[in-house]
Amino acid sequence: MIEHHGLSERHATRLLSVDRTAVRYEKKRKGDEVERALLKELAGERRRFGYRRLREMARRRGVVMNLKKVYRLYRELGLEVRRRGGRKRAIGTRAPLERALRPNAIWVLDFVSDTLDGGRKFRVLNVEDQFTRRGLGVEVDTSLPGQRIVRVLDRLVGMWGKPAMIVSDN
Repeated sequence: MIEHHGLSERHATRLLSVDRTAVRYEKKRKGDEVERALLKELAGERRRFGYRRLREMARRRGVVMNLKKVYRLYRELGLEVRRRGGRKRAIGTRAPLERALRPNAIWVLDFVSDTLDGGRKFRVLNVEDQFTRRGLGVEVDTSLPGQRIVRVLDRLVGMWGKPAMIVSDN
């Protein structure tokens, strides 16, 4: 308004309801080129680090910056923590599960877990004959490592005989 309409500074700021100091304000901030270069270098070395950890690394190199400044530069440079890839999923269609045509042909393993009142978790391994729906064995404990599963299956094979196939949902 001052340049276009030739108004005085006082008159223009009063019409716009703006403080005169806001019109006269000049930035005092010095260039951030050194900090930008450092952040870019550190982010290139450590792709999994966010702006907070990059600030700490810069501080260790002798460059002290306010966290808000680091965040501003981090965003202006377009830096961001690289997201990890998602879970790998099977591609294509799966073959349909076979149905048991006789007893002891297919055993089904199922793992179940729950929590006790004290907050401790426990796990249950159920082994079932698919044809007869008979429960062949149950193993309950707070932890079921692979060696333990093998021992349980060996014991069940000794009792019921070896199945043609074992199916698990895991």
